[in-house]
Amino acid sequence: MTKDTPTNTNQIGRMIFLILSILFIMCLLTQVFFAGLAIFINPSNWANHTNFIHFFEWLPLLMLITSFVGKLPVGMRWQSAGLFVLIFLMYFTAHSNTIVPIKYSAAAHPVIAMVLFILSVNVTQRAAQMLRHK
Repeated sequence: MTKDTPTNTNQIGRMIFLILSILFIMCLLTQVFFAGLAIFINPSNWANHTNFIHFFEWLPLLMLITSFVGKLPVGMRWQSAGLFVLIFLMYFTAHSNTIVPIKYSAAAHPVIAMVLFILSVNVTQRAAQMLRHK
């Protein structure tokens, strides 16, 4: 076995990473759905939107940890860390009205969400490619 050939442990780490990344995308879509319910149906749904984040906010950190087990490229590790930073920025824009005028942080919140979604899809695609090409 050469140095670049992944071991079974690496393959399991890559599979877990892929599963976590898919779960993260599904959670992001659910989060957007809850926001849509709150905006277009009933504002009481904001509670679902604000509470649901606690279910998946640590997934990028778990992805980062499993990226080491799977011996994924450094770029994918940075992207996993970037997902975690973007979640922090989402928290900041949701609660920053004392630092930044609310209209600016509120406008940045969905933009950051789009970047978060695009980056998570990219990470998931790369993880799937890494798993396919042993």
